Amino acid sequence: MRGGPGGGPRGGGGQAKDMGAALRNLLAYCKNQVVWIVLALILAAAGAICTIIGPDQISRLTDYIYDGLTSTIDMDGIVSVALLLLGIYLTSGVCSFLQHYIMQTVTQGTAKRMREDISTKINRLPLKYFNGNAAGDVLSRMTNDVDTVSQAMSNSLASMVTAIAQFVGCLIMMYYTNWILATTTVLTTILGLVFMVVIMSHSQKYFTARQESLGNLNGYIEEMYNGHDIIRITNAENKVRDEFEGLNQAVKDANFKSQFLSGLMQPLMTFAGNLGYVAVCVVGASQIISGRITFGVITAFLIYTRLFEQPLRQIAQSMTQMQSCAAAAERVFEFLDEEELEDESAKTKRITNVKGEVEFRHVKFAYPNAPEKEIIHDFSAKVKPGQKVAIVGPTGAGKTTMVNLLMRFFEPTGGEILIDGVPTKDIPRENVHDQFGMVLQDTWLFEGTVRENLLYNTQGVSEKQMTDACKACGIHNFIKALPKGYDTVLSDNTAISAGQKQLMTIARAMIQNSPMLILDEATSSVDTRTEILTQRAMDQLTSNRTSFVIAHRLSTIRNADMILVVRDGDIVEQGNHEELLAKGGFYAELYNSQFEEVA
Repeated sequence: MRGGPGGGPRGGGGQAKDMGAALRNLLAYCKNQVVWIVLALILAAAGAICTIIGPDQISRLTDYIYDGLTSTIDMDGIVSVALLLLGIYLTSGVCSFLQHYIMQTVTQGTAKRMREDISTKINRLPLKYFNGNAAGDVLSRMTNDVDTVSQAMSNSLASMVTAIAQFVGCLIMMYYTNWILATTTVLTTILGLVFMVVIMSHSQKYFTARQESLGNLNGYIEEMYNGHDIIRITNAENKVRDEFEGLNQAVKDANFKSQFLSGLMQPLMTFAGNLGYVAVCVVGASQIISGRITFGVITAFLIYTRLFEQPLRQIAQSMTQMQSCAAAAERVFEFLDEEELEDESAKTKRITNVKGEVEFRHVKFAYPNAPEKEIIHDFSAKVKPGQKVAIVGPTGAGKTTMVNLLMRFFEPTGGEILIDGVPTKDIPRENVHDQFGMVLQDTWLFEGTVRENLLYNTQGVSEKQMTDACKACGIHNFIKALPKGYDTVLSDNTAISAGQKQLMTIARAMIQNSPMLILDEATSSVDTRTEILTQRAMDQLTSNRTSFVIAHRLSTIRNADMILVVRDGDIVEQGNHEELLAKGGFYAELYNSQFEEVA
């Protein structure tokens, strides 16, 4: 899909494959700011032109002073030229200030919009994207890449325009002043320009590799940080260190190659500028001796030579930054171009006052990246309102996939799922999500107060409703014992066990009070003693509410109204606990094996 969030096209067409394409995409992205960017560039050019005019007036001033050495000094002429120079340089300073102010405003606004678009895009991406991409790489695009784009636009774009204007202006003024000295300067500069073009053509791939390798490293660091305890327990420090060294070396190599090649441009241009400076001195001296030019001309020309060489160095430096900008922008736009979830704004059907009847009707599913490998084969089941349904089976049987289909995180490749007789495919995802509360195996608490975590995105909840939910989950006394009770800020330094975190997420689901509930290994982090209390809270939570419970610990779902036994994507058994045990089938085998393991 083309276009950023909101459906509007960015322009540029296709993902950037080179520096020019990436910068065109970036310019199209900034189309709403084009007027301000153009104004800033005009101011930059105006400031450069003022700088260029200065040496010509300095030449006049020098001639006034030089002539005064042999006759009367023309003070009126000197004062008029000096005042003119003052006006020129003041104008140049004002233009430069306004240009920098405008570019900072534009670039910071663009960076802010990029981060907002990435944040919005994250919520529009299908679950398959996150299954195939490291979270650290996404974060790197939002932080490192956006910052690189912002800095390059802020520091390089206007500087490049200023340098180009100064370069062209100097060239014109040099030929206007003396064509022989101008030609001498240009010839010595061509060599540096040739080297710069050659280096740029070979270094862009290393800037792209640098951004990609940095994203890979960030993703790996995040994964290893989250699994730090497991790494220590399994003595895998050496393995992790070796893998980190490999990724770190890749970042170092890409950085070295990109910076080394781009770093050559500035000294080469400096060398060319210095060579031109020497050549002008030699040729200019011979012309003064022959009487073809005045001393003021050579003075002005020496300044022009420096002004001519300075923009070349600025261009070299700006091109280095723009190469980084292009590589970073390409990664940002690559992310913004990812295929989004289907637009459902046209769907007007809504379900309200949900009873909780759910039907799986001949559901089939295969992951989009492996359509030939069907995960769920012709799955059918009907759940009555208020029933507690447990989904059990070995790892990889398809239990969590069924829940993902129910929540429309994935779409069935065959069949349909109905809620209160309405196919979920006809209902907007947001409306489906509103009907469910979820408690997952992986607890999620953010840095905020206990109250904010419990009431997350739920409005109109009284203090009594919140405390009653916490009492039901057995965490009210624990919360009250915290330094500020429900207003205690949760952070990495707050002493909360994994079980207490899980109980807080259960309390959050109770407060949300959705008509249906999904529990995915919700008691996995709870100890045996707390499990009894948690089970009572779960019974209260699921009372008169259709609930789906995914459980490996089969002792927790003995009171389920219906147990679906899943194996290799098929429901092989269906019934309640007593019925399935009496059958002596696969469920009985799973159930008894757990007690054998405990024994």
